[in-house]
Formats: sequence, C-alpha cells, structure tokens
Amino acid sequence: MSVRPFVPWPDKRLKTAAARVEKITDDIRAIWADMVDTMEAMPGLGLAAPQIGMMKRLAVVDCSNERGQVVKMANPVILHSSVAPREHEEGSPNLPGVSAKVERPRAVTVRFLNEDGVVERRDFVGVWATSVQHQIDHLEGKMYFDRLSLVKRNMLLKKAEKLRKRS
Repeated sequence: MSVRPFVPWPDKRLKTAAARVEKITDDIRAIWADMVDTMEAMPGLGLAAPQIGMMKRLAVVDCSNERGQVVKMANPVILHSSVAPREHEEGSPNLPGVSAKVERPRAVTVRFLNEDGVVERRDFVGVWATSVQHQIDHLEGKMYFDRLSLVKRNMLLKKAEKLRKRS
C-alpha cells in the first residue's frame, strides 16, 4: 500500500470528531493498510485515520516488541477503564518535535469492529492501553496535549511553533 502524509496541527480535521464506519469493506481495509504502512514508517505505536486526513473512526495499534501484532479497529469505544493510572510520554507526528507526560488509565476494555467486520471486545494494558486511548482521543477530535493543564499546553504549543519556524 502506501505511506500517507500527516495533517499538520492546527488543521481543523484534528479538532473534529470522525464519522462512524458502518461496514468493513475493501476500501476500509485499504485505508487500514495505508495506516499500518504510515505507522511503521514513523515509526510509531498507533495511528488514527484523522491524522492522515481520513475522517473515519479507524485506528491501528501495534505496541509489540517484534512488531507485526497490529490491531485494526473501527468505531472503538472504551467500555471500562482501570482506576490505576499510568503516565507515559506522548507525542504526535501532527505536531512534531514536542511531547509531554500524560496520565491515563493503566488498562481499558474496548469494543470495536475488527477487520472481519465482527464486534470484538478486548482488554489492553500498559503501553497498549495508552496507545488505544490516544487513538480514540484523535477520533474524538482531541490531541494528547488537550489533557494537559492550560499552562503546560500553551508552553508545549509555543515550543512547537518555535521549532516549526526554524525548519
């Protein structure tokens, strides 16, 4: 398939909730294939379709050490979140050069349509849970830095703007 370009922040698509996928088709599978190629080229642990300008509720995640364990999700919904938190350094290719520690639930249970069009329910823990939550935020039109305090968010965005002007 192919590696797709990232939508740069502050493109309005990154602030807009993506449309529900009604059915898994060959077109949807082709988008997922491009998403996997794009995620691997970063390299990254996950990718949501709006990040590459596709306004569909599609995400891919692969946090395995050996790679090749990608989970393809359509319409993912968090059913349950653990009380125990986990902090992880998060970033996005849509706003390159900056990152921040974000606290999220350590584990989540997610329902989604898999690549066969079957509703699946799966538990994710640790970095997998962080990445899934990060992708679901993108599907809702949110970036990781939206979870920061206003002061930290503004500092991060100012730093990103300085980096952008330099390049």
